[in-house]
Amino acid sequence: MASSRSLNGGSLPFSSQRLLALAQQLSHYKPPPCSLDDGEEQERIIEETVGKVVSQVGVQESVTPIAQNPENFKPKRAAVLICLFQGDAGDLRVILTKRSSRLTTHSGEVSLPGGKAEEGDKDDIETASREAKEEIGLDPSLVNIVTVLEPFLSKHLLRVVPVIGILTDKKAFKPTPNPAEVDEVFDAPLEMFIKDKNRTEEEREWMGEKYLLHFFEYETEKEKRKYIIWGLTAGVLIRAASLVYQQPPAFLEQNPKFKFPKIVDRNTVMR
Repeated sequence: MASSRSLNGGSLPFSSQRLLALAQQLSHYKPPPCSLDDGEEQERIIEETVGKVVSQVGVQESVTPIAQNPENFKPKRAAVLICLFQGDAGDLRVILTKRSSRLTTHSGEVSLPGGKAEEGDKDDIETASREAKEEIGLDPSLVNIVTVLEPFLSKHLLRVVPVIGILTDKKAFKPTPNPAEVDEVFDAPLEMFIKDKNRTEEEREWMGEKYLLHFFEYETEKEKRKYIIWGLTAGVLIRAASLVYQQPPAFLEQNPKFKFPKIVDRNTVMR
């Protein structure tokens, strides 16, 4: 059975040539730089790329001017795990969670497994893997990490790093959601995040500039449970799906000129 080296030093067998090919494809991905020494050059790149980025509630940090004011912006770091596997029908699917209704923030919302970095975490891969194990019982030894995407900024300007991993043996994973954090664990087709089907949008405003917020509706086949995936989670998955399928989404992502507040503190929130 074919195998590939993961970023965290492990080696796992792949259950299909498709997963092996995907791992090899993603392993060559290099995220764009998040900072430039020349402020004018950075502004030019922002202007050129802003029409291609994801929802502002989950915007790629590489297209924001935060590096120009590091003394005013020192966000906490977090990581999420985009765990992909091959479904019974041969499609690529991603593991998602419905956050506990008892949580004080984002309760009941759909999210990727993940959370804030802890002092003992050596990197973003360890943060995402640790959080996935704590939240849904996903053993890191079952996941082959293939790449790390550029950081995203959450609604509360938290720096979130998406880590892409491949679950090589879906049957070996038995979800055990932590009831304090997760109500449900489910999966959805990754390709839906670059399709216009079952998608709606809302126009929002940030510092006088308008942007689009995307909502994807998904219903599970067996249980017929309906979920709405939006915000940061949708933004990250749009980027991941575009990368995996090597094509842009079939809809406009957003088209404002990104503006950043002069002073950022814990009360700064994208509305």
